[in-house]
Amino acid sequence: MTGESSPTLGDEIVRFRKAHDRVLEAIGDACLRVGRNAGDVTLIAVTKGVAVDRVRAAVAAGQRDLGENRVREAAGKAAAVGADVSWHLIGPLQSNKARAAVASFAAIDSVDSLALARRLDRLALELRPDALLPILLQVNVDADEAKHGWRPADLERDLPALSDLGHVRLDGVMTIGRVVAHADEARPTFVALRRLSERLRRAEPALGPVLSMGMSDDYRVAVEEGATQIRVGRALFGPRTGDARGHC
Repeated sequence: MTGESSPTLGDEIVRFRKAHDRVLEAIGDACLRVGRNAGDVTLIAVTKGVAVDRVRAAVAAGQRDLGENRVREAAGKAAAVGADVSWHLIGPLQSNKARAAVASFAAIDSVDSLALARRLDRLALELRPDALLPILLQVNVDADEAKHGWRPADLERDLPALSDLGHVRLDGVMTIGRVVAHADEARPTFVALRRLSERLRRAEPALGPVLSMGMSDDYRVAVEEGATQIRVGRALFGPRTGDARGHC
């Protein structure tokens, strides 16, 4: 009796490239609708729950920005995939994992408190004194009790202290859209983050312009509303066990 053979690396590369091209085309269409340059949008491929061989295929296909939710999972994949990629931590970071995160990730995209930012600043001085650690500030613009991040007023209060940190670079802000039945229903979240970013940057030039928002279900809407970075997993790698609408 014969069974189906396992996909080869070449098969996985072809599969990823097709999905990648579809996402890039959708980004381009969204940019065209609002008069933006598609080259201004960075696509982060979310590898949570994705087998190492498929991550290797994504890298072989040219994907260079990868996102992981957990420090340990990323460390294992990074060792297997190689050094020619930028790993972004996109999930919540516990203080006791901060040292490993600074050592393992090119950027921490989910800083959700002043206390965590200060700890990362100290660790960046110790572990990578010759380069600033890029971070994004996570904002809970919907005041959702289930989500991490600053409330807008609290971030406005803490921004001067964040700007005084000498070993992290405030690249911008990020948020997670609401789980909604239709992508367009997430638009108010993205509008709110963009407007908050504009207001905060007028007051504090140290805050960079990155707007990280939008995932597999809603990235087109996020791009229309100004996203410069999107975090996409399922639309690139297909569904994984435990996926639910609204996840990456």
